[in-house]
Formats: sequence, C-alpha cells, structure tokens
Amino acid sequence: MNLGRRILAFLADLRIYLEPRVARMVLLGFSAGLPLFLVLGTLSFWLREAGIDRTTIGFLSWVGLAYAFKWAWAPLVDQLSIPLLTKAIGRRRSWLIASQIVVAAALIGMAVSDPASNLQQLVMFTVLVAFASATQDIALDAFRIESGDVSVQAAMAASYQVGYRIAILVASAGALLIAAAFDPSEASYEHAPWTITYVVMAGFMAIGIVTVLFSSEPSQTRPDNDPITEAATEDVVPTSMRARFVRWFYVAAINPFVEFTVRYRYHAILVLALIGSYRISDIVMGVMANPFYHDMGFTKGEIATVSKIYGVVMTLIGAGVGGILSLRIGVVRVLFLGAALSAATNLLFAWLATRGHDLPGMVFAISADNLSAGIATAAFIAYLSGLTNIKYSATQYALFSSVMLLLPKFIAGWSGWMVDHYGYQAFFTGTAVLGVPVLILVWLARDIPMFDRRLATDSTAQPQATDLSKR
Repeated sequence: MNLGRRILAFLADLRIYLEPRVARMVLLGFSAGLPLFLVLGTLSFWLREAGIDRTTIGFLSWVGLAYAFKWAWAPLVDQLSIPLLTKAIGRRRSWLIASQIVVAAALIGMAVSDPASNLQQLVMFTVLVAFASATQDIALDAFRIESGDVSVQAAMAASYQVGYRIAILVASAGALLIAAAFDPSEASYEHAPWTITYVVMAGFMAIGIVTVLFSSEPSQTRPDNDPITEAATEDVVPTSMRARFVRWFYVAAINPFVEFTVRYRYHAILVLALIGSYRISDIVMGVMANPFYHDMGFTKGEIATVSKIYGVVMTLIGAGVGGILSLRIGVVRVLFLGAALSAATNLLFAWLATRGHDLPGMVFAISADNLSAGIATAAFIAYLSGLTNIKYSATQYALFSSVMLLLPKFIAGWSGWMVDHYGYQAFFTGTAVLGVPVLILVWLARDIPMFDRRLATDSTAQPQATDLSKR
C-alpha cells in the first residue's frame, strides 16, 4: 500500500511538467542550447578536422567568456526597451526575438567562413553568435524566473534542460550527421559539408522565435517604492537628462548588486564562490571532449550516435531525476550529489584514454557522465533561481550565471595546452580533482537561505532560514 501511494504521488508530481509555463521552457531551452554548442563543442571538432592545433582550439574556447561577462549588459536588457518592438510584444519577448534573429544571421556567417583559409572571419562571426546567444540567455532567464514562483522553478529548470539537451543533440549529433552525409571522405577535409550544416542550424532558430511569438509576456513585480533606491536617490531630483540617466543607471545596474550584497552580507562571498566553481569539472573537461574523440579514432557517425544521441538521452533522464529529487529531498542535497557525481565521472574519461578506440567503454563513460550532468544542472538552475530577487531577475541571474562561467572558461582556455604537454589521461584526472573543493563549498553553504519572494512586494519581509530538507 505504501509503495502504491508513493507511485501515485510520484505520478501526480509529474503533472507539473504539463503546465504551459513549464512545458514552454522545452522549446525555449532548445533555442538557448543550440548556439552555445555550435560555437564550442561542434566547432572544436570542425576546427580539429580542418587541421587547427589543440592549443589554438583551447584558446578559441575563450569565445565562451561572452557568457561570463553578460552581467555587463544585463541591466540594459533588464530595463531598456527596443523601439517599436517592445511596445508591440513586451520587454522580455522583444529582447528574445531580437537576439534570436542575430544568432541565426551570425550562424550563416560562420557557415560561409572556412577556418582552413580564413580563421579570423570565422572567429568574428563566432563572437557575434556568442554575444547574441548570451543576450538571449539574459532575457530568457528573466522570462523564466518571472513566469513562476520558487515552487515551480525546479520543474521549469528541468524542462529547460530537456529542451537545452535536445538542442545539444541537434547541434552536435545532428550537425555531425549532416556533415558526414555531405562529406565525400572522412580522410580529407572539405568545407562544403560544414557550410550546409551551419545553414541548417541557423534555420532551427525559428523554433525559438515562433515560441516567443506565441507566448505571453510574464507579469513583472517592480515596485516603485524600492527602499534601497529611495535611500540613495531621495535628495536627487532628476530635472535634467543627465540626472535622469544617473538615476536610471543606479536602479538598473547598481541596485541589483547592492540588493544581493545587503541581503546576504558576508555570506555573499561564499555563495559567489560556490556559484563560480560548481560546474568547473564539466566545463573544463568539455572543451577537449570532441578533439579527444577525434584523436581516439572515433568517426563522426560514432560520435554522433554515442556521445551525442545516447549521451543526451542520459542527460535528459538525469535532468528529470534532478527535478523530482529537488522537490523530494531539497535542492541543496541534490547540489551536493550532482557535484560529487560530476567530478567522479571525469575519471572514466581518464580510463578511456588508456583504451583508445573502445566503443563500449565510450558508451559507459558518456552514460555516467551525462546522467550526473543532468542531475547537477537541474538542481543548480533551481538554486540560482532561488537566490534571485524577482525585481532584478535578469540582472541578478546574469550575474550568477556569469560568475558560474568566468573561472571555468578561463581555465578551459588552457585545456589544449594541458593535453599537448601532459596527455589526455592527466588532463581528465586533473578536471576530476578540480571538483573536490566544490563539495566543501556546498556543505558550507547548506544553511544559507534562499530568497523570500515576499520581498518583491513587502519591504519589511526578511529572508528566512529554512530546513535543508525543504530547500
């Protein structure tokens, strides 16, 4: 009887994924994940096939730092309107549409750029894709956070991850299969297959555009009587254009950071340290994943089938499990579990490096790694969402996600150099060791309270510490 009731309760929990605001995140997650992998993972394989050395590929991964610095222009996305477009469809949706169109155009620019003869042009369009994609992330994170309270954020994060991972499936396995289908020979490099591939990928951005057009603008809670803003500007009468700009800049760019610091005080440093290191094992390892498969002798078809298709399925399972576990045992506990699994599974790639072209070994390593990544990411997104004040959702979430990427992306830029000098086995072992301090930080941050949403409407409310099992 107890087992039957638990099964029924579990099935009832799954109904949350059918809510429109939750289900919609699958398509928007797809739009967010597609360009990211095309400028990092798939691009690294393309570059390696074109004869670009591993050290250069590693340094080119610094293009991903655009995602780490998106906090710099997040206040503009949070506060500024796009002429005509914002009035027609709303602030969040207008920024989403504009960024998605730029991503599609820049992907076409990448398609016509051959790295073997014009690497500089390819890099230029890659930077544009990364910048527009990061802008889309800013608007999308705000859209998601403002579309539901903390109780549904884990489910929305899991749905987002489903779409995101499907996009990775398309941008990795799909891209490799398209390139392989139009490639006359695996033994030599041809640019034409990659041109076709990236033009097709640009067309897939229409999925996000259509989803945004058929979505409603989320309601925003932005009270005029913000106590921090009033305290800082009560003596300023914005009678001039300059004074109005200064006040706007404070509200848009400074206030979100001040609010976070005031709310968490000395705990803010610990929270930012946890955010800045949580995904370090996966991000640093990921840059060299495709060059590793290529150097181990795996074909594009094998990589597409095992690493991308099967691996993404395992990630989707992990994301679903992570969302349910977050509801059942709490976000922070799942954070710890995800961090431990992410670090440990990197050792499987060090083992695989000793075996060469071992297809069953590749399946095993990728299955374990992607399952742990799905669990960790679903919990981590829910954790970040729980830290965000809805009044500054775009700017604060951009700050958190930027901090998450800054250190890992910088270290990842040296990944090719590390492999060239010490080999794949030492490199993968080192990425696993990088995850050990994360476990300590999660344990230290376990009792720090998340944001009390009453603060969005009640300036007298304070964040309340909650039992670990309830978060």
